[in-house]
Amino acid sequence: MEVKTLVLTGYGINSDFELQNSFRMAGAQADRVHFNDAMQKNLLREYHILAIPGGFAFADDIASGKVFANKLRFKMQTQVQDFISQGKLVIGICNGFQILVKAGLLPNPKELAQTTTLTFNDSGHFEDRWVQLKGCDSKSVWAKGIKELPLPVRHGEGKFVASEETLALLNKNKQVAFRYFNPSKAKAEYPWNPNGAMEDIAAICDETGRVFGIMPHPEAFAFPVNHPRWTRGEAKEGEGLKIFQNAVDYAKKRLV
Repeated sequence: MEVKTLVLTGYGINSDFELQNSFRMAGAQADRVHFNDAMQKNLLREYHILAIPGGFAFADDIASGKVFANKLRFKMQTQVQDFISQGKLVIGICNGFQILVKAGLLPNPKELAQTTTLTFNDSGHFEDRWVQLKGCDSKSVWAKGIKELPLPVRHGEGKFVASEETLALLNKNKQVAFRYFNPSKAKAEYPWNPNGAMEDIAAICDETGRVFGIMPHPEAFAFPVNHPRWTRGEAKEGEGLKIFQNAVDYAKKRLV
């Protein structure tokens, strides 16, 4: 039986084809499904993985991901919570990460309350650059075994913000999956940390490790030629695929 991924699309999401391709390269069936169809037809029960791509949902009106998050929370809440309770996997990338956080699905989908946010970059402008990520000792299924990972970012509101209490819980519960990384300094700092994220946080998961949000774009590094220095031999493979391969491997062992 094949691992099946539902890639949500519609309303300004624009990285759905790349995300679909990455899951297919990792060995899963991946279907692009408009939010309205997923909501009305209760399609989630047919899938093992839910993926929310990046883009500019509803043109980032009010705040990035906020309108889509409200639609997800109030139109698909029961579907999504049932999906998660069945041990299935969820990923949100960039705008998708913003959506998961603002829908209350991260860091604790059981409480469904927003306790963190992703807000305007400290630089005050859109950041489009490659960054280096360092894997943390986390529960994340998606980040398993990844020590370092170069990925591109492209966002205007990627700064991870949370209260000191929430940050302490994330660290205690091993929910921080990746941090922005500067190999020559203890703290990443700009431009290594492209947005000013607190504690250099680039990705988090829920307490089970199955619900995952990441600000940089792993689907944009599926081929060596995606890397800006591939001609110098610095990219032997599409390293972003490791994240999707981890998820597909997990689903094959636990869900299919």
